[in-house]
Formats: sequence, C-alpha cells, structure tokens
Amino acid sequence: MVVTDLVAWAELGGSLAAIGGAAYARHAHPAAYWSTVGLPVSVVRLLASYTSTMDACGLTVEPPRWRALAVKATTRREVRPVPPRRGMIRPTSTGLRLRLRLAPGQEPADVAASAERLRHAWGVHAVYVRDVKPGVVELRLVGFDVLRKVRMPRRTDAGPLRVPVALREDATAFVRDYRAVPHQLVLGATLSGKSMFLRNLLAGLAAQPVVLVGIDCKRGVELAPFAPRLSALATDPEQASELLPVLVKEMEDRYDLIKARQGIAPGTPDELITSDVGGLPEGERPAPIVLFVDEVAELFLVATRKEEERRDEMVTQLIRLAQLGRAAGIYLEVCGQRFGAELGKGATMLRAQLTGRVCHRVNDEASAKMALGDIAPEAVLASCAIAAELPGLAVVGDTSGGWSRIRTPHLSLADAAATCRETAHLAPDVPALAPFRPYLPPMPVKESSPLATPQPITE
Repeated sequence: MVVTDLVAWAELGGSLAAIGGAAYARHAHPAAYWSTVGLPVSVVRLLASYTSTMDACGLTVEPPRWRALAVKATTRREVRPVPPRRGMIRPTSTGLRLRLRLAPGQEPADVAASAERLRHAWGVHAVYVRDVKPGVVELRLVGFDVLRKVRMPRRTDAGPLRVPVALREDATAFVRDYRAVPHQLVLGATLSGKSMFLRNLLAGLAAQPVVLVGIDCKRGVELAPFAPRLSALATDPEQASELLPVLVKEMEDRYDLIKARQGIAPGTPDELITSDVGGLPEGERPAPIVLFVDEVAELFLVATRKEEERRDEMVTQLIRLAQLGRAAGIYLEVCGQRFGAELGKGATMLRAQLTGRVCHRVNDEASAKMALGDIAPEAVLASCAIAAELPGLAVVGDTSGGWSRIRTPHLSLADAAATCRETAHLAPDVPALAPFRPYLPPMPVKESSPLATPQPITE
C-alpha cells in the first residue's frame, strides 16, 4: 500500500513538473514551446473543428445542386452547407499557413471579419488574411506574440534600396523599399525606439553602394557615430542651409543628364529612353542618395528675422527634394518627435510628400494624428496604445490606407558604427558633397608591448 502511494505521488509530481516546465517554456521561450507543444495542438484543433468553426463564422455556403442530389440519392443524409476548400497546412517557426478557396459569392473581407473568431477557435495568438489571387486567400496563423522578443526571419526580401528593418506582427519582415515608397516620415517620443529604427536602416544601407547624407541638428550626436559611411553631414541649421542647395543642384544636374539621354537620335530602341535615373545605362547612372533628417523640427524653429528667412529657404528646398527627388534617385527619411502645421509655413506641404509613415510611441494623440490621421485614421488608436515598456514598437502605414504593427530588433550603437566603418569604402564619390564630408579623427594606435620585459641591472 505504501509503495502504491509513493508511485502515485511520484506520477503526480512528474505531471506537475511537466506542466510547470511547459508554462515556463511558454513564457520564457515561446518559439520552442510553439514548436513542441503549440503546433501539434493547434493542428489537431484545426483539423477536428474546421467544418464546425467555418459554419459558426458564417463562412459556409449551400453545396451545388448536383452534389445535393448525389448525397440524397446515395446516403439519404441531410445536405449540410460546405466550408471553403482547405489547402495543405504548412507549419512555420512562428505559426501555420494554409490557403482557402472561396466559394462563389464569398470575398476575402468575409474571412478577414472572422479572424478573431478563428483565433479563439484554434487557440493561436492571431490570424491574418492575405489575398493571394481571385478566389484564393491565405490564412497566416501566428502562434505567439512575435513582437515581444524580435527575431528577424532568416529569409528576407532584401535587395538594392530594399532594407529589412523590423518585424511585422504577422511574423513577416517589414522591408523599407525606397523604390516603392521614396520618402518616409518617422515620428516618436524620447526613448520610443526611433533612434533604433534609424540605426537599423543606416546599417542596412551601409552595405549598399548608396550615398548617405545626414542632417542632425542635435550637434550630430545621433548620426556622428556613422560618419565613416556618410558622404555629408550637417550638425546645425547653418550647415544644413548650405548643404540643401547643393543637393538641389545635384538633383538638377541629374535631370539634365536624363534630358540628354532623352534627346538621343531618332530610331534609338525604347529601352534606352528613360524618365528617371533608374533607366540610364549602368555606366552613366549616378548612385542613389538617401538624406536622413533627424529632429526635423530644429530646421523650423527660429528666434530672429534672419533665421526665419533661412528657415523658409531650407523648407522650400526640402519640399523640392520631396516633390522631384525620386526620379533623380534622391530619397528622404525625415525623423522627429512632432511634425505638423504648428512648426510653421511649409510643414504640412512637406508632410504631404512623405508617402511612408512610421509612428512610435508619442506623448499625445495629436502627434499620432499628424503621422497617421490623414492616411489611416483607424491606426491612430493603435499608435496611442503603445506602452513605454515596449521600445521599438511602432505602427507603420502608407497612402494606400494599409497599416500594421512592427518592432525593430535591438542593434547596439557600437555594432552599427562598426558596420559603417567596415563599409566606408562602399561610399560612392560625389564631388559636390566633398566639402561636407565629416571629419574623421585618426584612429589611436595601440602601443605594442615588448616581448620581454627588461630586468633592472643589479650588481
């Protein structure tokens, strides 16, 4: 009897230990827990309850008449509505993916409206719906909160002027594509993760043959660590007022180059006629330029009449670069804590030219409306709900109206600066920007210690 009780207590202790270990793994190592426990359980739930769940969500339809007649003639069973045809379940390291073929009369919005019900029915963290082609949607089931501890996917769609800088809430990479979204506005309060976003973006672009130009009116404290890779750097409004006209002149020279190519002799093949620098032959194509403006409000703030005239000139030049720069291969990345009409003349016009929007945690709802209110009003509430304990979390949107949550992975300043030093040789040569190239002090040379330490002479 005593032996039986001991065995029972041992089995109970083992069960409690297993439950406790699973609970700890789910909290501390969600990816490992998903791969070992969450994935099999969710697959079983999905397979066992697929038809009933679709019926409860209103995603079933009446079967075709020929099928109803065949069922009645062969089995005499009641004809029930049928769910969308399900494709193969494909497990991933963060969730599941499966495709659904919609029945006649259904649309992707019907499935998207039931995403929250599907999430609870199948016991996953979130369900996202993507339109693949007419009549087919893809369900992406995410097993855990991937934004709590960011791990970028191994395979990302990187390329020229395409930099994966953050992780979306559906476990896909957020890629900053300058050819699709030429200019972008990045807002965020102090310690919101705005600098980390900028750091990842700079480190990603440093490995590409791209001209990097910086305007940092905080005396260069944000962009100075990346000076080895920067082709030009302005650290105060006075230097910025000298740098911006040079960039405008470079843009005009590139347009002259495009016009010269368009003025070639008749009979030239169509592929040699272009309206932007991307279509020029590789030997004639100038390197793209990405201009980073940190704390853009410093360019707008003035104290004297003379500074106001300088401000108007700089704002006009920035607007010209935003309106005309894309075809010349010039792109803007404008960062700040607030950006709206209260900054002064031209602020709203400049913001309208910035297609992409990234809003980190802000101090008030008005700041979130400045970033997202004119393109995705429903994203304003999501950006206002970002907690201070989650630096790097942001809401990203564009003029198409779509938006999602992202979070930037941690990248130390030392690692980002080291990347810029290692890739300094990739900086293209732009003679017009040579006067603005940041000064790089010589690296200190460490004195090598002698192989043998001399001993004092004794008599």
